[in-house]
Amino acid sequence: MQNINDFLLSIDIYLGGSQVFVFLLLGTGIFFTLYLGFPQFRYFGHATRVITGRYNKEGDKGDATHFQALSTALSGTIGTGNIAGVALAIYLGGPAALFWMLVTAIFGMTLKFVEVLVSHKYREFDEQGKVAGGPMYYMRKRLNIKLRNGKIIKTGYLLGGIFAVSTIFCSFGTGNLPQINSISSAMFSTFGINKMLSGGILAVLLGLIIIGGIKRIVKVTSKLVPAMAILYFIGAVAVLIHNYDNLLPAVGAIFTNVFTGTAAVGGFLGATVKFAVQKGVNRGLFSNEAGQGSAPIAHATARAHEPVSEGMVAILGPFIDTIIICMLTGLTILSSGVWLEKHENQFEPADTIILSGNYDDSNDADREKLSYFLNDEETSDLQRYTGKIIVLGGKIEDDITVINSRSVAEDVMVFNSDASIYSGTLICKSGNIDTRTAGVYLFGKSLLHSAPLTALAFTDSIFGKFGQYLVSFGLLLFAFSTAISWSYYGDRAVTYLWSAKYVTVYRIIYVIGFFFASFTDTTVIWTFSGITIVLMTVPNLLGILILSREVKSTIADYWRDFSDNFPGIKR
Repeated sequence: MQNINDFLLSIDIYLGGSQVFVFLLLGTGIFFTLYLGFPQFRYFGHATRVITGRYNKEGDKGDATHFQALSTALSGTIGTGNIAGVALAIYLGGPAALFWMLVTAIFGMTLKFVEVLVSHKYREFDEQGKVAGGPMYYMRKRLNIKLRNGKIIKTGYLLGGIFAVSTIFCSFGTGNLPQINSISSAMFSTFGINKMLSGGILAVLLGLIIIGGIKRIVKVTSKLVPAMAILYFIGAVAVLIHNYDNLLPAVGAIFTNVFTGTAAVGGFLGATVKFAVQKGVNRGLFSNEAGQGSAPIAHATARAHEPVSEGMVAILGPFIDTIIICMLTGLTILSSGVWLEKHENQFEPADTIILSGNYDDSNDADREKLSYFLNDEETSDLQRYTGKIIVLGGKIEDDITVINSRSVAEDVMVFNSDASIYSGTLICKSGNIDTRTAGVYLFGKSLLHSAPLTALAFTDSIFGKFGQYLVSFGLLLFAFSTAISWSYYGDRAVTYLWSAKYVTVYRIIYVIGFFFASFTDTTVIWTFSGITIVLMTVPNLLGILILSREVKSTIADYWRDFSDNFPGIKR
């Protein structure tokens, strides 16, 4: 698994880890925000009225109401990104990463508006009246190149195909694998439920739901989303009230480290500005999916006679998802202080690095060296260990340092897979121990990340240890609803590429992948996720940029028609 993760990381350096992607995503959001005159603020109030159905017309075509379409889109975005993803961003980039998540969301509101508008405008209906939409359809129709001699080069077909293929991969990378992996990890750490058992039960339930298609999906998600949001909100507010004296310092930490990076403090070994920006933007995009092109597939099902009103509704998505829920999660983690503390846990192989020599994170000089290694390993003087490791009575005898979850591990013990104490020799190559082949696992104190970190933060409230149950149950609802919605996105892409008769095959593979991901290495899954997000996002961003003038004229037409159809009503 470590070799797989290293391979994926070598790819991600040029994708999600690239500054080019950060500039493209934020740059597109900034461009449309300025070009359209800050629509995320100007149209926010109008969007809340549209979602109530106040401006609907009789005979509007579609499979869902505005609210159901938004719920389905939100169920696809409100998932592990809001619980595990926020914790991962803080663990990687410190509090400043939350700032960049917030920035991504603000400009993401505009991106959602634009991408949903364009995709809704070019959605299609089959002979049975069922709707199909998404960026692949506007790409196919509007991104062809017309030459002066009148000949048309069908580049739109190619771009639409690339986007559809990327959507299928991303349905696993975003909506499937990380969702069940986080659920099973939370259920195991909280209740001790076997990961394979959690995956098996939920895989069967997932299959029963997605077979029913979009109408069953919107019925389930429109009930799940409000319930899970309320439940999670109550738990988060309880933590903030309990730690009210730390709330203002937590908010301050988000903004004071934006341009300096987060210094090493507690078990956290620091993060550079570059790292905070990359991880904040990447986790922000994973959370709200703005610009990714997924939400337009759900919003295409909405009953609306024109596209702009549904674009308005989409503005609410990143606001609810990231600005409210993600920031609540972030503040609970920061105000509780658990992100700086080391806790007992079983080490994931992909999170563990063995260094040559003994380093102490309580020593300032060692902390600086370790921080430099974690942020820029290629130019660091520290070396990964290669050789044999002697273990006696579960304790490592060699002069090495175990890094787990970007922190110096303490009280490390080695156990056999049956939980008995291990004695013997382990082989370490380039800082990695193949613990699964050796039939052992490492246990000790280190920083936590992802869902376990958020669950720990929720215990620091009036609910005590029951707070972690709120996170586990909330994560179950959040992540499972995300998996449901993304199965629909994937089957729309399959339909676009090969026709509806292959959707059943896709759904079977989707459910099988869901099961196996429940007991797969967490770090590998998150790395794969970051790659698939970029593959889907880049063609969509380029597409809406090309159609920017059309977007502006379509909005102008909407307001003219609105004034004619609803005279005297304030926008």
